Amino acid sequence: MFHDFINLLYPKLCCSCETTLNTNENILCTSCLHELPIADHHLEKDNPVEKIFYGRIPVENATSLLLFEKKGMVQKLIHNLKYRGHKEVGPFLGAWLGSELKELSAWQEITVVVPVPLHRKKLRIRGFNQVAGFGQEIAKSLEVPYRDDLLLKITATKTQTIKKRLARWGTIDETFIIHNSSSLENAHVLLVDDLVTTGATLEACAQKLLKIPNLRISIATMAVTH
Repeated sequence: MFHDFINLLYPKLCCSCETTLNTNENILCTSCLHELPIADHHLEKDNPVEKIFYGRIPVENATSLLLFEKKGMVQKLIHNLKYRGHKEVGPFLGAWLGSELKELSAWQEITVVVPVPLHRKKLRIRGFNQVAGFGQEIAKSLEVPYRDDLLLKITATKTQTIKKRLARWGTIDETFIIHNSSSLENAHVLLVDDLVTTGATLEACAQKLLKIPNLRISIATMAVTH
């Protein structure tokens, strides 16, 4: 009764259409949940996410859970996560994807989950890394550690345009550093992020990580541009 009273005063809203959620609904209403554009690229060989990195970095596996379109449901979902404080979106998507990855033998070789890091200034402004809950839930499903203290961002970049320009000139390599690299020797790292578009940021992170002896990389994101 107490929870019902709280929900009456502060109703939980769908993170997509903003209608009031029923007691048996979580994050998304049933209608939006059924309309989500699901990618499930981990169920495909030579999938679109893997192809983004062909000839750029060696990737063991790559997947995205959802398809991203401008002004679409997924954009609103990620926007609510990043800018409106709906932290529950990350764990929701991470638990969903993690439950599927743990059933696939190729993904059972992962030894550690590492998020794409935020620069400390952006982290201070936003208050959290939007990828954290997503990565933590995947790590829990795969029964491996989640480590956000190994890959660090030391140079702030503002836009995708700037990121592409940095990548073109090769200076994006100076954006990230590895802390305690010896702990990642012989590891199979699952690098996680919210959205993959050009792949420049994930590529820069992977290139830095791949300097560590015998390290392998897989990639998982909430969404990929469609």
